[in-house]
Amino acid sequence: MTILYLLGALSIGAGLFINRNKLVNYILTSLFIVLQWGFTIYAYFHLNITEAEYFTFDSLGVLLLLVLSTISIPAIFHSHRYIDLHNEPAKSQSIYFSALIILIAAIGLAYLANHIAVMWIFAEITTLAASALIYHHRNKLALEGTWKYVFICAVSVAFIFIGILFLSLSLGKASSDSLSFQYMISRATTLNQFWLKLAFLFIFTGFTVKAGLVPMFTAGVDAKDKAPGPIAALLSSVLMNMGVVGIFRTYKIIANTPIQYWANLVIGISAVLSIFVATVYMIKVKNIKRMFAYSSIEHMGLVMLAISVGGIGYYAAILHIVLHAFVKSSLFFQYNQIYRVYQDKNIYHIGNYFKYNPTGAIVILLGFISATAMPPSGLFVSEFLIFRALFEGHQIFILIAVLLLLTIIIWAFAKNILKVLFTPLTNFDESNVPIIKPWESYSQYALIILSIYLGLTPPDFFVQLIKESVMFLS
Repeated sequence: MTILYLLGALSIGAGLFINRNKLVNYILTSLFIVLQWGFTIYAYFHLNITEAEYFTFDSLGVLLLLVLSTISIPAIFHSHRYIDLHNEPAKSQSIYFSALIILIAAIGLAYLANHIAVMWIFAEITTLAASALIYHHRNKLALEGTWKYVFICAVSVAFIFIGILFLSLSLGKASSDSLSFQYMISRATTLNQFWLKLAFLFIFTGFTVKAGLVPMFTAGVDAKDKAPGPIAALLSSVLMNMGVVGIFRTYKIIANTPIQYWANLVIGISAVLSIFVATVYMIKVKNIKRMFAYSSIEHMGLVMLAISVGGIGYYAAILHIVLHAFVKSSLFFQYNQIYRVYQDKNIYHIGNYFKYNPTGAIVILLGFISATAMPPSGLFVSEFLIFRALFEGHQIFILIAVLLLLTIIIWAFAKNILKVLFTPLTNFDESNVPIIKPWESYSQYALIILSIYLGLTPPDFFVQLIKESVMFLS
């Protein structure tokens, strides 16, 4: 089924690339949604089965595949809406949707890859597909963002490749068959710790560009700013999750060795620095898309902090990336409506949004409440568990420092969001404000409600998938 899914996604992507008919475009993207969900359901009912040698339907991969497939539906829908409103040329549409399909498929297969080299390959494919989408506007700013993203991602891919070489050296032999995550975990106690440390440093650093963490977070912020709203939603949710998966699977190898404490220190330093960087930029940010992007850096920092402290933190980390993906994608989907009203993304040129689009304004308000982990946000549960893990791990100083930083972030976020929603603008021409249909916000409501439901009253299968994802971690 995995090979059929890959071939199907490539065929649909190729068909979209050569197609110039709008109706055929709708049919092909709808067909991909059916394929995506068919593959996801198949994966769920074949848990822990390995296919095509390099792909395993483990709990973590299947869980995030469910998240990806859920977010893919509004991503494709809002992409069609975005393209239609901008009257894009047929060629531009073809490139956009072809790259979108390849991006979604590559992310999904990266989740399921049971071999570090295979995951590396699909991570590079996501870079190529995302680059085509970031450059969609074909202007100077888009070109700048694209080249920066390509350059930093190229460096990160090189880092991961070097890390893979060091992993093979840690085994004492360079057999490609030995680099599956399961095999590495089973041999963890026999690995050469010197090479394993070097491997983890390079692999961790390489995946930080996808996960949006210090030190390589800058490319992701620019990419989300320059990309169309629906693409920014994917980059800030499911693609960041892919980066976390790459780090987490490598960490599971380390967690079964005596150098786990050292790895926790590396991850913890990156986590605290990421939250600190997000705080600094959130205070002074003026661009609403970049504000959402920096908020994502804060959340990924919290995820890494949870992993570094262990215990209940492992569960909290997986729960957090799932809930964050739904919340943050909803905010980026709403961004396009904001831009249609104001034709600007500068927060100081946006205001009184409740007057022009009350349905969308409620999405922004709920998204803010959710992103800042205020009750009844589902993220309140995962953040509470993270703080509990820090307390139980006797990391009181870090706990106090993070709480202080998060308080500053909430203040900065609230100041900007309340301005966007309620502060009237001077010299704003209301005669050209378009009428935004309420149904355009329904998908965002669904995502936010889903995040609340999964956080507060998670179903048994959801809890079980998370628990199985963090097995063999102490």
